[in-house]
Amino acid sequence: DQLDDILERPILVDKAKVEELLDAQLPSYLEEKKEFPSQYGAMMLALGEPVNWLYGNADMQEYAIWSLTRRKEITVFLDRIYEQKLLVYRYFLEREAADVYFMVGSELAAPPMVSHEAFREWIVPYAKGLIDLVHSYGKKVIQHFHGQVRTLLDDFVVMGPDALHTIEAPPIGDCTFTNAFDVVGDKMALIGNIQYDEFRALTPDQMRLEVQEVIEECKGKRLSLSPSAGPFDENLSDRMKENYLTFIETGWEAEGWR
Repeated sequence: DQLDDILERPILVDKAKVEELLDAQLPSYLEEKKEFPSQYGAMMLALGEPVNWLYGNADMQEYAIWSLTRRKEITVFLDRIYEQKLLVYRYFLEREAADVYFMVGSELAAPPMVSHEAFREWIVPYAKGLIDLVHSYGKKVIQHFHGQVRTLLDDFVVMGPDALHTIEAPPIGDCTFTNAFDVVGDKMALIGNIQYDEFRALTPDQMRLEVQEVIEECKGKRLSLSPSAGPFDENLSDRMKENYLTFIETGWEAEGWR
């Protein structure tokens, strides 16, 4: 079946061949990095996690079933992907390609799609290993997660990123900043939580209030103010532009939290 085909595919783990492929990609990334004004912040590099390849090639109607019936086989497969990921991450770390690594993958194997046990097998050990590797080079990691994060916060503490994006309160998510900080304390920064759709829908006065409420809830804690996602629109509407400016200005002008 489809999973057997996936599990039997060869995974390139020859260091010289992996680096040869990456050598061909590196110039375009470095050119993009050169174009980014350094005074505006740091470039983030997203290299993925082992589960991304499985998820991207899976039949979504079967994916959750596999997590129940063939989880151990998949874990062995992810071990092979992880071996390749270590080569890829180390390649870019050795070349000082980025100061911050943005890890997107944990949301692809999380409840309610799969069990918490599957999350702890398919996500936690690999993410922790990659994060430890990045930290060994003195660089930072932000993990991205959209979904029901509240019951997983202890696992993110174990994985040990420098920051977690994004914390989403009900009705979109299941976790307020207060809920999250009660678990993570000062072990990591939390990033968010202005929903992207609100940049389309709110008036600037409403946006200002949303930002002020987030800052008030998180005052004295490790917060990075951020939209929950985006921007995705190729051409932003005037309302969205105005709300982005209001978002930035309100955060900048707030007292006692920066």
